[in-house]
Amino acid sequence: MEIKAVKFRRDGYYTQPFVLGGEDGADKFDINVRYRGSLQNYVIDTGSEVILVDTGLPAGFPEGAPEESAMAYLGKTICDYMDALSDLGYKPDQVTKILLTHKHGDHSGELRSFPNAQIFVNADEMGAEELKGIPNLVPVTFTDGAFFNFPASQKIADGIYFIKAKGHTNGNSIVVVEDSGLFYMFQGDVTYVDEALYENKLSIVFDDLTAARETLDRVREFVRNHPTVYLSTHSPQGYENLEAKRVMDLDHPVPTVLAEVDFSKKAASDKYVCSICGYVYDPAEHDGVAFEDLPADWRCPRCKQSKEKFNRA
Repeated sequence: MEIKAVKFRRDGYYTQPFVLGGEDGADKFDINVRYRGSLQNYVIDTGSEVILVDTGLPAGFPEGAPEESAMAYLGKTICDYMDALSDLGYKPDQVTKILLTHKHGDHSGELRSFPNAQIFVNADEMGAEELKGIPNLVPVTFTDGAFFNFPASQKIADGIYFIKAKGHTNGNSIVVVEDSGLFYMFQGDVTYVDEALYENKLSIVFDDLTAARETLDRVREFVRNHPTVYLSTHSPQGYENLEAKRVMDLDHPVPTVLAEVDFSKKAASDKYVCSICGYVYDPAEHDGVAFEDLPADWRCPRCKQSKEKFNRA
């Protein structure tokens, strides 16, 4: 079995209030502390099947530019997701299954590019706007019972498990692969950076805070009791852990390397993009109302996040 990272964004960042402030409050943390950000999803090549965990941003998604006031920045484009997958040697018609951790656009953006693949989705996500019109969805109801300390799971193939992990979204899931004595845990946004796992902190992005806490507690318990390689979507720590086959040790964190951010580049567009779900605010579609002129309590119409989660596109 081979596991590979599909890398398509780099040099992003997530601020300390964003990644640690879910329970204590964002105001308890320093917005000038920025953790390294990136975007990558993963391929599981079993030898007989090619299985994807999530499918990146849609082609042409705006890059934008980092802003000092923004809590998160998705990073610079390396290439489109489909080109990154091709660079690893895979064609769309080779993909047999896709395991979707959750609905947000940085995880579901290219689902339509794989018409022959079964797309496994937590049944609670089936009504999501991002998934409308996609015909090959397989709703998962987690009928295979517990997977160690996780109460609900579905076996996808030998050694590959889809696990219910509500919190970040109401249909959030994680994927665990058991191979050669290691457990590889693919998680969308249970945490954005490994520091949050080590420090036992939730991000400020969740649909259900109580469920998000339960999920993080279960993840940490699993990591303590099983040799786990922790594979994140939003941090280069994800592919660094994979490449080193680094087993997480909660009592001995890997030293933090903070992001180096150049704020000199300014985006010229009047559009703004949500760093959580990928919604693009275009004044032309809102009676010409500039993003800056929206009321302070305005929320993203898709994921209900606040204005500071947006970057100029």
